[in-house]
Amino acid sequence: QVQLLESGGGSVPPGGFLRLSCSVSGATRSPNCMGWFRRRPGEEREAVASLFTGDGSPFYSGSVEGRFTISQDIAKNTVYLQMNNLIPEDTAEYYCSVDFYSSCGVGGRFWTGGPFNFWGRGTQVTVST
Repeated sequence: QVQLLESGGGSVPPGGFLRLSCSVSGATRSPNCMGWFRRRPGEEREAVASLFTGDGSPFYSGSVEGRFTISQDIAKNTVYLQMNNLIPEDTAEYYCSVDFYSSCGVGGRFWTGGPFNFWGRGTQVTVST
């Protein structure tokens, strides 16, 4: 059974940084796509970044591009999200997700959040003074 375990959330002031990690276990092969979603208070879940594991190509939402960086460690089957210059609007529960079939680009099936996405339990990120 595929399991995802996130870590690295926390509380930081505006302008601060955090690095989220997500390790994937239980898979019989590597995911095609790995990425991060978030749910801000009172809002729907949204994709923020994804990565095609084949060549490491990253994709970002407009709200985080230039501030967040997604990367992978293939040997550890882990995906990271480096979040710099955090702003209060980044406050959310962040979820790791992987998919073994779907395209990874912005607007593709992975970014819709299903039906082939596997999910972690989430990690809270709070940006406030």
